[in-house]
Amino acid sequence: MPADYKTISVEAAPEFVERRSRFIGYIKPVTTEEQALEFINTIRAKHWDATHNVYAYVLREQNTCRYSDDNEPQGTAGMPVLDVIRKSGLTDVCIVVTRYFGGVLLGGGGLVRAYSHSASLAVEAAKAILMRSCALCTLECTYNQYGRLSSLVPENGGVVDNADFSDKVTLQFHLPAVDLQRLEKLICDSTSGTVTVQKEGEKYYPFDLE
Repeated sequence: MPADYKTISVEAAPEFVERRSRFIGYIKPVTTEEQALEFINTIRAKHWDATHNVYAYVLREQNTCRYSDDNEPQGTAGMPVLDVIRKSGLTDVCIVVTRYFGGVLLGGGGLVRAYSHSASLAVEAAKAILMRSCALCTLECTYNQYGRLSSLVPENGGVVDNADFSDKVTLQFHLPAVDLQRLEKLICDSTSGTVTVQKEGEKYYPFDLE
C-alpha cells in the first residue's frame, strides 16, 4: 500500500480584504480530478459575478496538480496558491480563491501576496490530518484472555472496531501497519502463543497530527 499522506478533514472558506479587494479562500478535500473540477465549477457558479475565481489542486491520483490564474497576470495567482498547498505538504486537496476587485490595483507582488495569504488562511482553517496505512486485523481469544487483549490493542496504537461474543471472543481492530509486527509479538507473548493475529487487509484511516 502507498505511503502515509497528509490531507485535510473539512471544508473551509475564510476571507479577508486587501485594499478593498475581497478574497475568499475555499478549500475542500478531494480524491479525484472529477471531484476537484466539480468543486471548482460549484464555486464559479456561486460567484459568477466575481472578478476572478483562481484555483489549484493536488491529487495523489496520477500525481496530478493543476492551477489557473483565471485572467489574473500570469504567475500571480494560481501558482502562489499551488505553492501554498505544496509547502504545506498536503495532497488530495483543492483550493479556489474568489476575488472581488475593489478598485485599487495591487500590482504583481501584491497579487502574489494576497493569493498566497488567502490560500494559507484556507489551509489553516481546514484541519490537516495524517492518513495512515493501517492493517485490518482479527483475533480470536477466550473470555479470560479478552480483558488483557482488549487493553493491549489500544495501548499499542490499535483501535478496536468490533467485538463478537460467542463461544469465543472475536476482536476486529486496525492499527498502523508499521506497528503490526510489534503488537503480534506482544499478543503472542501475553497468551503463550495461543492467540495469533490474522491480517485481513489494509485501509487508510485519519490520525491527528501531533
